[in-house]
Amino acid sequence: MNQNILLSHEQSTAVVTLNRTEKLNAWDTAMRMELSTVLGELNADDGIRAIVVTGAGERAFSAGQDLEETMQFSSGEEGHAWFLSWRDFYDSLRQLDKPCLAALNGVAAGSAFQFAMLTDVRVGHSGSRMGQPEINSGIPSVLGPLLMVPRLGLSRTVELTLSGRMMDGDECHRIGLIHHLVAADKVMEKSLEVATLLGSKPPIAMRLNRRRFREMTQADFDDAFEKGAAIEAEGFASGEPQKAMQAFFDARNPKN
Repeated sequence: MNQNILLSHEQSTAVVTLNRTEKLNAWDTAMRMELSTVLGELNADDGIRAIVVTGAGERAFSAGQDLEETMQFSSGEEGHAWFLSWRDFYDSLRQLDKPCLAALNGVAAGSAFQFAMLTDVRVGHSGSRMGQPEINSGIPSVLGPLLMVPRLGLSRTVELTLSGRMMDGDECHRIGLIHHLVAADKVMEKSLEVATLLGSKPPIAMRLNRRRFREMTQADFDDAFEKGAAIEAEGFASGEPQKAMQAFFDARNPKN
């Protein structure tokens, strides 16, 4: 394991820390693959009863996709392959037999927002901003709306997707995206408390409950990947996402 993913243990709870602070813990394909491997190993470890995922530093859980990677795509085929690679990543979380919590120490944007929604319990603070800003980077949103609709309803999903608006922790708590809203310095403490509680539940019942939740959503998940690959291919083939991402970096680092 390299230093992009840190692993520690609090008794029977594993704490996975996204550690790429210079990128606001944004992930590229290699980091996602590594996180998937870690989650699979923890799922197979009988000594682990619950998992907490958090971000290093105080600013971000994760900013989601590292745009420097996707900005380099030169064809729709690359966008198509990139989108399909997310299936294994999200499956590594969906297929866990154990409870998984997100300790939202900061921003969770785009794919990190989606990852957080796939966890069982989310703990955050008022500065834990969440949202689906992919449209600002020219990237069509497929999985985000899929996950938002059953949690937030269609109307709010449309507004968040089309505006790219980020929500603060208070709003996220009010609409049910954050289950426990605490002071910033209490996020991990509360996450470990809830993880210990969930980890104490009968493990077979926990596994079967999580399996049933997965079965209930599998058809829509399959459909999103079937339709989404073509959507992302069309988007990246147009060159619009690459131009939007380049404009983002140019604005952040203006040339003298």
